[in-house]
Amino acid sequence: MKILTVTDIRELIQIIGLENFFKHVIAALEEDFGRWNEFILSPRHGTYYPDGVIELMPCADQQLYSFKYVNGHPGNPHKGKLTVVAIGLLSDVGSGYPLMISEMTLLTAFRTAATGVLAAKYLAREEAKSLAIIGTGAQAEFQVLAFAGFFQLEEVRFFDTDSQAMVKFSKNLTRQKFRLIPCGSIVEAVRHADIVITATAAKKRQSLFEFADLSPGAFIHAMGGDCPGKTELSAEFLHQVKLVVEYKPQSLVEGEVQQCAADLIYAELWELVCKHKPGRQNNDEIMLFDSVGFALEDYSILRVVYELAKEHQLGTESALIPELNDPKDLFGFLNP
Repeated sequence: MKILTVTDIRELIQIIGLENFFKHVIAALEEDFGRWNEFILSPRHGTYYPDGVIELMPCADQQLYSFKYVNGHPGNPHKGKLTVVAIGLLSDVGSGYPLMISEMTLLTAFRTAATGVLAAKYLAREEAKSLAIIGTGAQAEFQVLAFAGFFQLEEVRFFDTDSQAMVKFSKNLTRQKFRLIPCGSIVEAVRHADIVITATAAKKRQSLFEFADLSPGAFIHAMGGDCPGKTELSAEFLHQVKLVVEYKPQSLVEGEVQQCAADLIYAELWELVCKHKPGRQNNDEIMLFDSVGFALEDYSILRVVYELAKEHQLGTESALIPELNDPKDLFGFLNP
């Protein structure tokens, strides 16, 4: 069984390049959302605590099974720890044997950004050139660079209540081709943006901006609302836009749409990918992708990383499963 550490993932990115890696992941996501009905799907199982949530996220087809352990603890940065950490596993369905255990803190950030780009392919205007991001924490750079690889961005406007997070964000992206524009408020950031990403971590109901603050035809990737009681946009706002989600049974519990009835949802993402419903239909409608993170996305990136790790001989083979001459003699393994 292969073990992939954060160092292995970093080395993989250095070998094939960040933009190329995003292309691999986006292609796998589109392929897998395009065969939606082949998967065994379920909402993630969450255990909620005063400080955060711990979740298990399974997904499988008839060849591979994956699951991810992931947390969400908004107060962790004050303790010097990440808000989100994750570990994933990929298994062979035929034998039930694990094929790979991988770090997924980095991979979760990659797949979340890649899923946003996939949604934007169907929901954003092709000529989008201005992006605004609200919240410049751990996921922000991944989001921006994923979108910059797909759209010809000329400017990125950004705002965070934490000025140090804004400095960090600017430093990490200073060599990119697009202009970086720090903003003094949310409204200043989103006012003229073609694409708006909301990536805040506060565990509460919020209303970051109003419908009137946006330009006609804007696309919003709302990814910060991802558990019960944690939203970034008002119910009134949701009634004024066209809403797309990943998986209704999960989104109605955890997403922005937890505030609304199910019939407000226009489509699940797979319906756009499979051409069951059209995406954007004119240049003026405001489109919202209410992204909470779904297990299919973890499946996609795990299978991509597994194949790339084999191709580039990355990771470590580890004997976590006993290898027996007689598969019925497990106790005999203990003999000297």
